[in-house]
Amino acid sequence: MLAELSNPSVCMRDPQRVQDILQSMVKAGSNTVQVISDFDMTLTRFAHNGKRCPTCHNILDDSKLISSDCRQKLKELLNKYYPIEIDSSRSVEEKLPLMVEWWTKAHEILVEQKIRKDLLASVVQESDAMLREGYQLLFDHLHEHSIPLLIFSAGIGDILEEVIRQAGVFHPNVKVFSNYMDFDESGVLKAFKGELIHIYNKREGALLNTGHFQELRTRPNVLLLGDSLGDLTMADGVQDMENILKIGFLNDKVEERKQSYLDSYDIVLVKDETLEVPNAILLYLTGNKGTEN
Repeated sequence: MLAELSNPSVCMRDPQRVQDILQSMVKAGSNTVQVISDFDMTLTRFAHNGKRCPTCHNILDDSKLISSDCRQKLKELLNKYYPIEIDSSRSVEEKLPLMVEWWTKAHEILVEQKIRKDLLASVVQESDAMLREGYQLLFDHLHEHSIPLLIFSAGIGDILEEVIRQAGVFHPNVKVFSNYMDFDESGVLKAFKGELIHIYNKREGALLNTGHFQELRTRPNVLLLGDSLGDLTMADGVQDMENILKIGFLNDKVEERKQSYLDSYDIVLVKDETLEVPNAILLYLTGNKGTEN
């Protein structure tokens, strides 16, 4: 078993199952693997030095590109809908229309701000957004071994890409499915493109993009990274899946959510701000067996 999995922040309901999946994936070879990941609070940090880190939406919300009135409205939406999003007593079916409502209203408010495309890079640069510790190894190692990284995000694609670009790891093997801004000919935000992707419909996002999964038919082994129960459906577009290892970051409200995460994810990382465990698994899958006990 990987030494990193004995870390106290690592919880598993069934360690033997994890070991079996890993062995099966190793046997199949790293050229059969793809990584499907959420972005906010999964590839990015939840907190740093005790302070919450921003999501893609927060980067905009906290920026100079929006008015204080707009910021206030977005904050009110967050205070109303975020508790619903993480409420373990409500079913996904019940949350679904409310999440659509939240995202739709937030996007409408942002469109009113006439945000300029050419200012997005500086806003990301000035923000406190941070990829998790170990991100360089994760992105570079996947690229080096030509392993596709598919990112499904309910965030804002333009901002997300900028975060990865500024970190110097936006390699050609990275494909992003998210909410993209639609700018007019003078570079001002006029709408959001296509279907809305929110926290609980990533499955639809995945299925809308089956064309992309088609190219990945030779990669039936999936490493899935997420931080919410909504992320568990991100791999639903994968055809003829052989193995899936689900790693969940449990960042917040640990006690009340731990059981549901243990029931849903194979490995649960409690308040772990690093990518140590996914990296150890990747090194193991690509034949760098030095990480074994």
